Amino acid sequence: MRFFIELSYNGKVYHGWQNQPDVISVQEVLEKTLSTILKQNIAVVGAGRTDTGVHASQMFAHFDFENTLPDNIIFKLNSYLPKDIAIQSVFEVKADAHARFNAVSRTYNYKIATSKNVFNYDYAYALQKSLDVELMNTACDILLQYSDFQCFSKVRTDVKTYYCTLMTAQWDFKKDELIFTIKADRFLRNMVRAIVGTLVNIGLGKLDVEKLHDILKSKDRGEAGFSVPAHGLYLVNVEYPEHIKK
Repeated sequence: MRFFIELSYNGKVYHGWQNQPDVISVQEVLEKTLSTILKQNIAVVGAGRTDTGVHASQMFAHFDFENTLPDNIIFKLNSYLPKDIAIQSVFEVKADAHARFNAVSRTYNYKIATSKNVFNYDYAYALQKSLDVELMNTACDILLQYSDFQCFSKVRTDVKTYYCTLMTAQWDFKKDELIFTIKADRFLRNMVRAIVGTLVNIGLGKLDVEKLHDILKSKDRGEAGFSVPAHGLYLVNVEYPEHIKK
């Protein structure tokens, strides 16, 4: 039987979601915990990869297990897992359901702290400079006109295509934070952080908003802006079609 597991994590001490040699990852910790509780080796497949230091308020993964899960599986998992990883739900899905390939959209938030705050310096990018948010949202409208985002992707990557269907891109104020929301069917490596850095440059007046067209058409990472720090980035939502549920 195949199960989906919904979780959240604080990515501060992890080298991203995916297993890597000699460093700790969220996937590794989750697999070890599931294997301990279910008393057999369990491998999990995530909805995507988050980079080192990136957080997730909603992530999904799937795993296979032939027996009935314990009734208190969520309680047991949360008891074994470290304080920076939490399980929200575990549910059975169809045998061919896939956490990565069946996801129809993913949504990220990026948080910029607009005033000094002693409680969020690890969880938002501190930038106490005047930003033209209206101009940054004009740039978001330009982003929505394109589908090839190679200029925002890391150069060394194994993807076959740089095309993404962008559904939402918008900046909003919430108290003392400026929050960027971006939703797409898929994302390239480093894509969100590179987009945010480019939009910040526009907001600071360092880059003309119309220049964004040239950057996107160039397909050249060197033409786009800097990558903002990872600690301000959050995976906040992953959507699936209803038919995958058992």
